[in-house]
Amino acid sequence: MAYTPRRIRTRALAAAAAVLAAAALAACGSTDPATPAAAPATSGAAASTEAKPPVQGKLRGFTTVKDLTAAADLVVRGQVEAGGLRVDEVLRAANGAAAKVGDRIALTGLNGQVVDMVNMSKLEPGQTVVLYLAQAEGSAFSTLSGDFGVFDVTGTGDQAVVTTRSPAMAVTGLLAEDPTASGKGFHTTLAQLRAVAAQA
Repeated sequence: MAYTPRRIRTRALAAAAAVLAAAALAACGSTDPATPAAAPATSGAAASTEAKPPVQGKLRGFTTVKDLTAAADLVVRGQVEAGGLRVDEVLRAANGAAAKVGDRIALTGLNGQVVDMVNMSKLEPGQTVVLYLAQAEGSAFSTLSGDFGVFDVTGTGDQAVVTTRSPAMAVTGLLAEDPTASGKGFHTTLAQLRAVAAQA
């Protein structure tokens, strides 16, 4: 059977349509739940101009207290108790989260424990902390990205010193990133954390 130019063009278009359909299915994901969906390719320029929503409850880095505050559903100061936190102060509540002084907040993690992940330090009863929290299931909360959301408090009043729990998993500045502080931990005062929370 001889192929005419029209028949060849029709077959080429059909083949191209099949390739595009396969690519679209791959981008949308497989029907097999064990196969992860392929991410659509984007150019560097397109990726940098698209606004990305904040990721909460997943491991991600935060460079400033301002970014950490904006991502949190709840920012509270309090005393760690068995399985949770007694709230002594609410610095910020957002996205429908609510707490008041005297409340006991249940803390959970990705593994269902107070410890959010293997690389997170343990919250021990009696510790005074400021926690940056994401709402989990029900009325429970988890710290944002493990130790990124944990600040230890020393002293009382506005000048109480607030220090990141981990030097490695820590912000580097209050409102602007300080690359020279990376890996060294960060400290500020409770008054400064309150000021950033009030502006968020």
